[in-house]
Amino acid sequence: MQRTECALLVIMGSGETSPTMVSVHRAVVDQLPSDRPNAVLLETPYGFQENVADISARAQHYFHDSVGLRVSVAPGMRGRAPAGSDADRGLAMVRTADWLFSGPGSPSYALDQWHRQPVAAALAERVRRPRGATVFASAAAATMGYLAVPVYEIYKVGAAPHWREGLDLLAGLDLKVVVIPHYNNTEGGTHDTRYSYLGERRLTVLEQDLSDDAAILGVDEHTAVVLDLLSGDVEITGRGGMTVRRAGRSHVLPAGATLTLTELRALTRGDLRAPTATSRVPVQPSRAAQPLPLPDVTLDCERRFEVARLAGAADDMVAVILDLEETIRVWAADTDEDEGTTQARAVLRSLIVRLGHAAAVGLRDPHELLRPLVEPLLRVRDQLRAEQAYQAADGIRAALTAAGLVVNDTEAGTGWEVAASAEG
Repeated sequence: MQRTECALLVIMGSGETSPTMVSVHRAVVDQLPSDRPNAVLLETPYGFQENVADISARAQHYFHDSVGLRVSVAPGMRGRAPAGSDADRGLAMVRTADWLFSGPGSPSYALDQWHRQPVAAALAERVRRPRGATVFASAAAATMGYLAVPVYEIYKVGAAPHWREGLDLLAGLDLKVVVIPHYNNTEGGTHDTRYSYLGERRLTVLEQDLSDDAAILGVDEHTAVVLDLLSGDVEITGRGGMTVRRAGRSHVLPAGATLTLTELRALTRGDLRAPTATSRVPVQPSRAAQPLPLPDVTLDCERRFEVARLAGAADDMVAVILDLEETIRVWAADTDEDEGTTQARAVLRSLIVRLGHAAAVGLRDPHELLRPLVEPLLRVRDQLRAEQAYQAADGIRAALTAAGLVVNDTEAGTGWEVAASAEG
C-alpha cells in the first residue's frame, strides 16, 4: 500500500541496474505516493563517456522493463554542456523529482561537475528537506560523504592514496562519514580489491587522514542501505551488508538488519557495540530466491556443463548454454557490469565450442568404445612378450600410442588409458 508521503535515501553498493536489485527498486517505488511518479535519471557520473546516451537508454529500459518505472533523463547534466536552458530545466527536474537516481561512472568527474554548483545544493536540499526517493549507487554513492575516494586515479592510474572533498550530503542527517561502495569487491582474485578497489593497505593509509569524529560507511556489492527520513529507520537489504569502520575497527550489519538513525549516528561516532535491544535485527533472510551476481551464475553454468558432459547428457549441456545466454540477455541492461558480461560471453562461446567437439567425437566414455579393440591387442602383446618376441610386442605398443592411448606396464599387469589430449 502506497503512503501519502515518502522520504527515502537509498545508498547502493553496486548492481543498481542488475537483476539482483530489482526487488529493492520495486520496494522503494511501491512507497511513493503517486502511481505515476516523476522519475528522473541524473547521468553526470558517466557524462564524460562517449556512449553516455547508450548507458542512459539501458538504464531507462531496465527500470521500465524490470521495475515498471518510466524514467526521464535530466537534460544538461552531463557536465560538458554550457549553462543554459537545458541545464536549468535539468536542475529543476532534480529538485522536483519524486524519484531521483544516479549511479555508475567516475566519482571524481561527478564531483568536478557538482561541487559548489547549484546541483550540489539541490541534492543537499533533498536530504535536509526530504521528499520522494533519492537513490545513489556506485560512483554517485561515493560522492555523498564529507570526503570521497578518487577510485580511478588510485586504482587505475597509480596515484598515491588520497581523499577528495565530497558533497557531504549526509551532513543533513548529522552523519560525518565517507561512503565507500563496492566494499566487499573480490574482482582482484589474487590481490585485495575490497573497499572500492583500495584494498586494506591503502585504506589503512587513508584512514589516518580522517578527522577524529568521522567514520567510513561501507556498502557491499548488490546491497542497499535504505534510510527512511520520516520514520528515522535504516534497513540493510540485498546480498551483502553495511560496515561502519573507525580506526580499523568495524561493525558489520548484514542484509535484513534494521536500526534507527540515532543508532547509526552512535556507531559512526565510535560506539561500535552491537545495536541496542530497541533495534530490530531479524534472522538473515534466505537468499535462495534472490538472483545471483553474474560472475557467480557464469561459474555455476560452467560447473553444470561439465557435470552434464561427464554424464553424457547432451540435452542438459544444451540447457546450460541456453540458461547462460538468457542470463547474459537479462544482465545486458546493467550499466556497471560490462566486464562480467564480457567474461560471461567468453564462457558462452567456450561452452558452444565444447558442445560442438562433443558432437564430433561423441559423449560416450572412450574407454567403453575402445575396450573391445584394445584389450585383445594387449593380450596378444603379453603373449608376444612371454615368448620374447619383443620387436612385435613393441610394434603393438607403438600403434596404440599413435592412436592416442597410453600403455602402462606394472608388476600387477598391463593397463591402458586414453591420453588427455585425445579426450579433449
